Amino acid sequence: MKIIPLGDSALVVRVREEFEDAPDETLDEVLRVFHLLQRAAIPGVIELAPAYTSVAVFFDPVVILKSSDATEGVFDELATRIRSAISGASLRHRRRTAGSTPRLIEIPACYDAEFGFDLERVAEHTKLSTRKIVDLHSAGEYRVACIGFVPGFTFLAGLPKNLATPRRDEPRKEVPPGSVGIGGAQTGIYPLCSPGGWNLIGRTPLKLFDPIKNPPTLLCPGDRVRFRAITREEFAAFCEVHPGNNERFLTHSG
Repeated sequence: MKIIPLGDSALVVRVREEFEDAPDETLDEVLRVFHLLQRAAIPGVIELAPAYTSVAVFFDPVVILKSSDATEGVFDELATRIRSAISGASLRHRRRTAGSTPRLIEIPACYDAEFGFDLERVAEHTKLSTRKIVDLHSAGEYRVACIGFVPGFTFLAGLPKNLATPRRDEPRKEVPPGSVGIGGAQTGIYPLCSPGGWNLIGRTPLKLFDPIKNPPTLLCPGDRVRFRAITREEFAAFCEVHPGNNERFLTHSG
């Protein structure tokens, strides 16, 4: 484990060097460190953000200094506390969480051409039919590796290798909320209207980010995800039943 600075008010706890060689094991280890640091509640730590191989720790330098009378500087003091929190509770936490099962979340997704703006582009790159792309994508099981880019954006590991497609050379200025995309070897879901360069292959009617809820994100790091293909009619019906989730891009044709 390495702890390195990230500016003057954050640091990165690097748990592993590689993700692809053992993704589930790596993510489990990252989440273990994340939960240990949450439990430690180190004074001055403002936020923790788990990612593929690391956990970012954002902190208030003044609080760190005041709470410890640190003589070695803020970074060294916090790094010492982090190592202590992880090593001191490591064995006990492993035993307590052994056999715990991540949540499995089903995401309805409509792969209709109205929403899958880049299905043909993915088909051209992968040499697969659009039907095969939909079948493969909706048959897989994915895992939330991290949340980022914009609030609630979901990076999902586990995309079938033959669906991997490079991102668009020219990103879109606006990607509709709920859009399901492929970016390189990952798939993900845009929770909000935002710029984006991933290849859009469908859309979910679910609302992935709601700032008034706790937690505000529907999905969390470590969750397992499956996509369930739905028709355009089912998509519209869902939005009628849940009008608060009916986004302005509902009939956008690209």
